[in-house]
Amino acid sequence: MSHLSSKVESELQPLLRQLLKSIKERISGAPSVECAEEILLHLEETDENFHNYELVKYLRNYIDTALGSVIDEETEKCTSAEGRSPGSGQDTLVQQVTRKTRESEEYKEMMKSLKNTMMIVVESLINKFEEDQLKKEELHRRKQHEQHTSYCMDSCSDSGSSFNQSYTFMNQEQLQIIVGKMDPSQPKEVRREALQTLCCAPPSDVLNCECWVTLRKHLATALSDPDPTLNDKSLRFYAKTFSSSTFTTTRETYTSLAKHLETCFTSQQSPVPTLFAGIDITSPEIVQLLKKFRLLNEFQKEVPSFWIRHPEKFMEEIVESTLSLLSVTHEQNRRTETSCHVLEPIYFLALLDTKASWFNKWMHGYYSRTVVLRLLENKYKSLINAAVRQCLNYFDSKNLEDDGTDNLSTMLYHLNSDRRTYYTGHELQYIYFVHSLCLLGRLLMYTHGRKLFPVKVKNRKEPVSLMDLLVLLIRMMYQHPKSAQNGNITQTDSYAPANLVMEVLRMLCGRKECATECLYRSIVIDSLLFPISTLLKGEQMIVTGIETVLINTADILARIASTDRGLSLLLFGENKKEAARNCSSAQVIAEFTKRLLDGELPTLVSTEPSPALKGAFIFVCRQMYNTCEGLEVLMPYGLHEAISKAWKKACLLSERIPTPIAGTESDSSTAQELQNTMILEEMLLDNLLNFAATPKGLLLLQQTGALNECVVFMFSRFTKKLQVSKCEKFGYGVMVTQVAATAPGIVALQSSGFIKALVMELWSVLECGRDDARMINPKPTPVEPIDRSCQKSFLALVNLLSSFYAVYELIGNLPLPNKASYSLREVPTSIVDVIDRLIIMNSNAKIHSLFNYEHSHMFGVRLLSVMCCNLDILLLLESQYHVSEILLNAQKENVRENLENPGDFIIDGLSVERNHILVRMNLIGGPSERILPQRVLQKGNDPYRWPLFSSYPLPRCYLREPLKNLALKQDNEFNKLLKNSEKQQGWLENCKKHFCKIMTSKPDIIKGSKHERLLQNRDTQAANCTATLLIELLEKVVDHLSDNPSECFFTPYEASDTSVKHFNHSPIQQLGIKMVVRYGRSLGLLKDDSDQELAVLLMHCERFMKQQQTTISSSLCCLQGGYVGHDWFASTAFLIMSGDGERTLKFLQQFSSLLVSAFLWLPRLHSSIHLSVENAESGIHPVYSCTAYYIEMLLKTEVPLVFSAFRMSGFTPSQICQHWLAQCFWNYLNWTEIGHYIAVCIILGPDYQVYMCIALLKHLEQEILHHMQTQDLQVFLKEEAIHGFHVGSYLEFMGNLERSYRTTILTEMENIKS
Repeated sequence: MSHLSSKVESELQPLLRQLLKSIKERISGAPSVECAEEILLHLEETDENFHNYELVKYLRNYIDTALGSVIDEETEKCTSAEGRSPGSGQDTLVQQVTRKTRESEEYKEMMKSLKNTMMIVVESLINKFEEDQLKKEELHRRKQHEQHTSYCMDSCSDSGSSFNQSYTFMNQEQLQIIVGKMDPSQPKEVRREALQTLCCAPPSDVLNCECWVTLRKHLATALSDPDPTLNDKSLRFYAKTFSSSTFTTTRETYTSLAKHLETCFTSQQSPVPTLFAGIDITSPEIVQLLKKFRLLNEFQKEVPSFWIRHPEKFMEEIVESTLSLLSVTHEQNRRTETSCHVLEPIYFLALLDTKASWFNKWMHGYYSRTVVLRLLENKYKSLINAAVRQCLNYFDSKNLEDDGTDNLSTMLYHLNSDRRTYYTGHELQYIYFVHSLCLLGRLLMYTHGRKLFPVKVKNRKEPVSLMDLLVLLIRMMYQHPKSAQNGNITQTDSYAPANLVMEVLRMLCGRKECATECLYRSIVIDSLLFPISTLLKGEQMIVTGIETVLINTADILARIASTDRGLSLLLFGENKKEAARNCSSAQVIAEFTKRLLDGELPTLVSTEPSPALKGAFIFVCRQMYNTCEGLEVLMPYGLHEAISKAWKKACLLSERIPTPIAGTESDSSTAQELQNTMILEEMLLDNLLNFAATPKGLLLLQQTGALNECVVFMFSRFTKKLQVSKCEKFGYGVMVTQVAATAPGIVALQSSGFIKALVMELWSVLECGRDDARMINPKPTPVEPIDRSCQKSFLALVNLLSSFYAVYELIGNLPLPNKASYSLREVPTSIVDVIDRLIIMNSNAKIHSLFNYEHSHMFGVRLLSVMCCNLDILLLLESQYHVSEILLNAQKENVRENLENPGDFIIDGLSVERNHILVRMNLIGGPSERILPQRVLQKGNDPYRWPLFSSYPLPRCYLREPLKNLALKQDNEFNKLLKNSEKQQGWLENCKKHFCKIMTSKPDIIKGSKHERLLQNRDTQAANCTATLLIELLEKVVDHLSDNPSECFFTPYEASDTSVKHFNHSPIQQLGIKMVVRYGRSLGLLKDDSDQELAVLLMHCERFMKQQQTTISSSLCCLQGGYVGHDWFASTAFLIMSGDGERTLKFLQQFSSLLVSAFLWLPRLHSSIHLSVENAESGIHPVYSCTAYYIEMLLKTEVPLVFSAFRMSGFTPSQICQHWLAQCFWNYLNWTEIGHYIAVCIILGPDYQVYMCIALLKHLEQEILHHMQTQDLQVFLKEEAIHGFHVGSYLEFMGNLERSYRTTILTEMENIKS
């Protein structure tokens, strides 16, 4: 189809004419040819009927016929090319096909033919159009000659198009004649005809004429003329100019209209009503005035959308003319009756735009906001003064009680519904008040707007400051509390003062800088708390709708408490010292909430507080107690118990409500009552759940007995992907991680179905893929160990299985299924199933049951690698499932079938990963004490230089020889101090000072290793002194502390040699002993026969623990008997003592009486009689509920970026710190630093355990921030050792923390018994 026939050309003419007729209004409204072209080019975007035009349909069919085969061919080529989908940086399929098609010969031929034909069609239409125009012009001349009329037809209209001669182009002489006819001295008929002519002329011609200045005066005069026809036609000319003129014309027109309106209120002739008389909007004069203000206001709201495209002077003149108009006051009116309060322009604008939407739009963009604020500050500050004065007058009115505010807000609703024709002066004052309040609220959002305060107000001695205004607004909210419940505000209610103020306060809360300057002030908080304080004192507030007042107050307080700055203000005030002496705002709120829940507020006893009121204040407290610092302040009030009690009461109530029976009279009321009770129940459960956001809060939640129900509720919301709350930025990820760190928490997660859902989702991603995925190209083969599609599930499992207690509850004493066959449809539902199907691949049945064996098994092996970083989990997996044996067998089977080299291992992703895990599982040591093979292959002939193996022991290349100790000069003064430790006053304080001095200057003097095998004879004595210095230091300090009754916190352990013979170690302890001895030998601390001595020591420790255990009734697996993990602290002490079992036992006997033993020696408090029954039965160790709790609190203050990184990663500092502390930093720090950690906590105090973790996280700050961005923070913290950290380097930092937090932390540590 290379050429179009003449028949087709004739068909195209009517189609094109139809299109032009359909869009003639759009084209005629264009101010220039360029604009008309722009309209045509974007017609498809702007015209919803574009694809219904016959011409468009015809062209689409023509293109499809000409190019259809080309497009199909190119599509097939692009989709089959290289068999892959386009990646990043490549063109999409549509772009490729489009480019190829446009480069084809068929496309070029089609465009050439189409262009030629359309040119012929357009030319014929133009010729015909010119003929029609000539005929019309001839007819027009004849008509002019016959009727002697003016220069245009009376029938022309404002909405006519250029096709029917809507505009008559005029020259300067004609315009001068019209200007002359518009002179006020001319008869009205002549002026009307002149105005009619102007309305039919192009506005640009009129405004570019030489006599525009005179014409503008005449137009303004016409606007002021009492004749309604002149007035109306003049206004129509202004409206037409606004809609179809250039920016210069528009500016001139607007300023002229604004100046005219200003004159109306300052001249003596204009009839402006007084405030006392009110406004009758049916009066012709008022109708004309309102039309002018309506036109002005419509342009005000429209102009911000385009004035940035014009010179700044255009905007400045419009803004200044507006502010000048609105600044006119009744004092400026030149009437003789000055006693009457004549209405000002602002009243009329407020009547039309009550909520000042024009001002909101002007303040939205920086471009215009800068000009508005500058003019307000320099010339028109009286406008702000008047707005403030109006708010003050409304509040100070003597008729506050009976001002009919409800009726006024209803009146404003009817104003928008066209139901009112008359407004009294009181109603107009209220309308102006609403306008002023909205204007001031928008002004407060911006820095330079707030700088306009303080303002001087007439009849007030002191200027009104920003704080004065905010306090006034809050008090106004109390005086007029009409508001809708649950945020459902009707149109009528939206004009109520309380809701207007709430809208302003919410707006300020939503912007950090605004809230900081406006709301985060003690005077504002005190104003918000006024009704609460009044009720707590037992006084009655003389306010109607007290519940609404309290709900509004709680809403603002919750928004303030949801930010760090606002939370700090509520907890500690602006001055922390003053807050320490006085009762903080948070304590007032907590006391009120507690009494509200307990029904102990006398002023509210008469009526039961509504669920909305209770929920509002619990939500405020929730914003505080879901943070560590907030919970610290609110804990004395026992809110967890009060909320739990209210929830249980609601549950009982819902059970008592009978089931609604359809058809009965009580059906609807019973159903509504049941629904309200269920909403209350869910609200209380939701708020109770948020205690789980912190370690200590989780302990409190567990003690309420509602943990399982809270987790079920969380799971239901989690599966629906619902937001935690209106103030939360993140989902439930952090809370799930926090709950999963404890034994009762993981059991609750499992019983709720959360773990099952997570495992099934993982299996769907690994083995099934998405059902709704459209397969244009094959799924790419993953090149990363953990594919991006599985990353989320992988991290969720890592978070879930981070704690040994959690893993033990999930898999402890549970065998693997190890089935003979697995169905392809058999989906895992538990962690044991995941281990069986993805990790322990010890049968062909398991391999054949996977669609993606390598990918899925790699996922399981990587998960195993992360889990084994926890030494207790490693020992559990090894003792139950013999993981290392399975991995070694897999390596043994992964060899090449080659006759020449039958033992060569196949190097692939799985063999490399297995090799890494086997080395990690067998070697213990810090960053410089062990060598771990890499997981990546290198380019070249030798892609993997690390030797693979299929049996232990490890190849020697993985074993790092101990570093040689250098002979260090001993500190004679310190040695002398240790030798003379008896009978000296202040010996312990001197020891602490010398210890800190040596740790910061010569920390290597205090070591716990000798490395005897590498010592030269001349160094042996010095090394022995170095090794024994730490031993002697710890023994002397512990001996000194244990002899002091004030330091003895627990009953010490008395050992007996014969009492441990019948004790047998668990498989975990047996494997742990082998691991400890292997590490000790690698450090040169132990001999080959140290196993038995360590076993006896651990038997003594286990016997001691059993003596101090209490009987507990709990379903938790970890509480059934003794401590289920390995005793890493006793093992550490054994290594420090160089394998001397008797010396270690004596040390532990004395050490067990000290408070620090509760936190360094985790088995010490397992089901201990020293804990309260509730704490012992909870299964939550004080290291988690106390140490980890304060780690999170201090981290948020001292290293806020790290705290935020944890939050954004869905991981918690408490989890990783619990992991580090439980195994005494084994595998994370070098042995020297582990010894220093033990020494620091014993000598300087147990609170240094908290400071140590803060120092470690501060040391890792840059790495943590980096891995937060790469979304593998959990994996990094677990798998990577802590490089370059030295305890002595951070001792000063820890000392600063001690001075700030010791009192708080030590007090809480000593309260573990309660």
